[in-house]
Order: sequence, then C-alpha cells, then structure tokens
Amino acid sequence: MVVKFQVQFLEEAAQFLESIEEKVRYKIYFNIKKAQVTNDKELFKKLNNEIWEFRTLYNKTHYRLFAFWDKTGKAETVVISTHGLIKKTDKTPVADLEKAERLRRLYFEQKS
Repeated sequence: MVVKFQVQFLEEAAQFLESIEEKVRYKIYFNIKKAQVTNDKELFKKLNNEIWEFRTLYNKTHYRLFAFWDKTGKAETVVISTHGLIKKTDKTPVADLEKAERLRRLYFEQKS
C-alpha cells in the first residue's frame, strides 16, 4: 500500500491526543494510518476549501482532528493536524473551523 501523505501534529493536536484515553488514542492513530492509504470520507473529510478533519468514532463518541494540507515541499505531501475535539453535536463548531484556519495561516507565515 502506498502512503499518500505524511501527518504532523501541531502542539495543540498532540496535547489533545495525550489528554484522551489510551484506547481512543490508538484508534485515532489507526484511522489516520488507514486514511493515509485509502480515500475514505468516513475517516478523512473535507470541511471547506482549506480545512479537513480526521474522523474517529469510538464507543459512540465522535473524535475530530482538524487538519490542512502542506504541498509546498517537493519531496512529500504533508497533512498538518491543528487541534482536536470531542464532537457533541452533528454540526462542526464554527469557532473550531476558524481556529484551524487561523493556525493554518500562522503555520505558513512562520514557514516562509
């Protein structure tokens, strides 16, 4: 199987993963690995022009990691995960979308 992209975690995403139960964390990592080799919208879904989410359902609880693509490197494509949340409603909170967009802009400003 060909890995289509690498995944990096910004500090807040890493902190979110560390804060949740180990079994859930392993399930999220498993789903991310699966998303790297398949096109499954249940695992990795586009939310708007720039922001995507890694999706995990574990014990009837929805976990989300927001992310964006960094295709500036010639060697490989990287998906940067900004932060995560435990989703309590069907709708994605606007504040979290805005936060992911803000972190994306900051990432590219610091990169250049």
